[in-house]
Amino acid sequence: MWSSPLRLREALGAYVFLMPWIFGFLLFTAGPMLYSFYLSFTEFNLLRPPTVIGMDNFRRMVGDELFWQSLKVTTIYTVAAVPLNVIVGYAMALLLNQKVKGLSGWRTIFFLPSIVPAIATAYLFAWMFHSEIGLINGTLQTIGIQGPKWFGSREWVLPSFLIMNLWGAGGGMILYLAALQGVPTELYEVAMIDGAGVWRKFLHIALPLTSPMILFTFLMGLIGTFQVFTAAFIVTQGGPANASLFYVLYLYWQAWESLKMGYAAALAWVLFAIIFALTLLTLKLSGRLVFYQGG
Repeated sequence: MWSSPLRLREALGAYVFLMPWIFGFLLFTAGPMLYSFYLSFTEFNLLRPPTVIGMDNFRRMVGDELFWQSLKVTTIYTVAAVPLNVIVGYAMALLLNQKVKGLSGWRTIFFLPSIVPAIATAYLFAWMFHSEIGLINGTLQTIGIQGPKWFGSREWVLPSFLIMNLWGAGGGMILYLAALQGVPTELYEVAMIDGAGVWRKFLHIALPLTSPMILFTFLMGLIGTFQVFTAAFIVTQGGPANASLFYVLYLYWQAWESLKMGYAAALAWVLFAIIFALTLLTLKLSGRLVFYQGG
């Protein structure tokens, strides 16, 4: 199998260095995933050993109103948040790709919010959007406008989370900026010679050549929005009237408040199936929309 003792030693050395990662993957990722798959077919409350109940956990979801409510809330949020985040992040990258004074400072200012810890961001927006003592409503009152209840209103709670989500748009901005700066300047020069304006250069050069990065951030956003937990747990606890009951928050309730570990595991695998299916669908539909150089 090995053409020489040197190749054999190299292969053995590679596997030796890979073993810590392989061991960690099996112990902390693959192992827990397989165990959770087993638990999804059981009734388990941490106090007694798991009891196999077949597909009962999955059948229960069909009649579980809170399951459908959490899926509805998460889907609405995802449909709005992912495209909005991509558009805002890309627009910021286009603005910060220009030659202006203090450019590095502006880039830093727009990027910093994306690295603020999620817990700190949640508490910050909980204060800013407080209906009585919040910064936003306080500012609106000074000009004679009565602000909404934001997180305390069924109509405004999801828009409030969407605004909070845009706070971190600088993370995507950095990726788009890197992609934009990777576009060969020769293409812009040739387009200018041919008489192309700003809009045509953007539409026919910048956008196609940065489309792989747009697809990547879209997929990461899709996966991330289906796993919203921290902000909802800290700020609203799923309220008011389950209007912000995100899927992972409901999963957490089932696991650690109701101690229905088997049902929670089933919810987790349904979430995995949804994200996996949406990822495959996105990759399938993006075939004609994404331009790969050399492809």
